[in-house]
Amino acid sequence: MANEEILDEEEASIFCLTDENGNDVELELIDSITYEDREYLIMVSPEEEIPEVVILEVDPRADGTEFYLTVKDQDVLDAVYNIFKDRFKDILTFND
Repeated sequence: MANEEILDEEEASIFCLTDENGNDVELELIDSITYEDREYLIMVSPEEEIPEVVILEVDPRADGTEFYLTVKDQDVLDAVYNIFKDRFKDILTFND
């Protein structure tokens, strides 16, 4: 994916998340995709020159909070990534 402006700075949403090793990681929200009645966030690191796409599953909790989970099912990852690529095919260049 080429490093292009996807969202205006005013629209950019930066999340500070804690990874499985306890490290804080900043990720920028690019898109939200619903697939098979689940919501997935498409995110990239704002620090990388050529950003790698990160796909996280939204796990809503009864108290109104959300957890963001790593997607382990390769078929789900592929399907969500393909939806994302189709949505942004006229904006971004993908290097698969």
